[in-house]
Amino acid sequence: MNLVDRILTIVITATITSAIWIVAGGTLIENASSESQRKNTRPAEAAPSPVAVPTDGETDASAASLDRAGPTAPADSDGRQLLIPVKNIRPSDLTDTFSDSRSEGVRLHEAIDIMAPRGTSVVAAGPGTVEKLFRSDAGGNTIYVRSPDGETIHYYAHLDRYAEGLKEGQRVRRGQRLGTVGSSGNASDEAPHLHFAILQTTQDAEWWEPANAVNPFPLLTAGR
Repeated sequence: MNLVDRILTIVITATITSAIWIVAGGTLIENASSESQRKNTRPAEAAPSPVAVPTDGETDASAASLDRAGPTAPADSDGRQLLIPVKNIRPSDLTDTFSDSRSEGVRLHEAIDIMAPRGTSVVAAGPGTVEKLFRSDAGGNTIYVRSPDGETIHYYAHLDRYAEGLKEGQRVRRGQRLGTVGSSGNASDEAPHLHFAILQTTQDAEWWEPANAVNPFPLLTAGR
């Protein structure tokens, strides 16, 4: 093989290899951000990104300009303003299942299950805006309601059905009917309930992005 043939072989091989990497990389990126990936992602599973700390004692101007505002836990007064989001359920009827294990110990529940007969009204625990009505494999019929300040999301799951006329972007008041208790998703048909979670997030975070879960139990039962 002469020199020209060798050079052509090298160029062709490099071109084919680059094309394969470009196609494979694009497929991986698409899969990582696809709708199917969102269905298997729980908002509270991922930890927040670490903040870089300068090693030379100086402040990085570009880092200082980043928005590092993190989620904050709700105040006690916020908890007293919350309604139990299932009609005719008293504080004494609630059970703290926040730290229970799920998926054979792989993860924590990070929510409370409010047991009630199928068809019982689910109401808004607090005011806000319906950010997403979403059907997931695990949660079934779910609702994400973002608080007026944008920093808290109330998550309602396993609903049997949504309230008539409920839609994304709609503002809801505290106590407004959102739907009914059910067992959609992976809930047992023999144990209908509302899976209720409180997620502390930031104003610019999307509804599906990781957030810090707060135990609803003490907020719904303290001083009542």
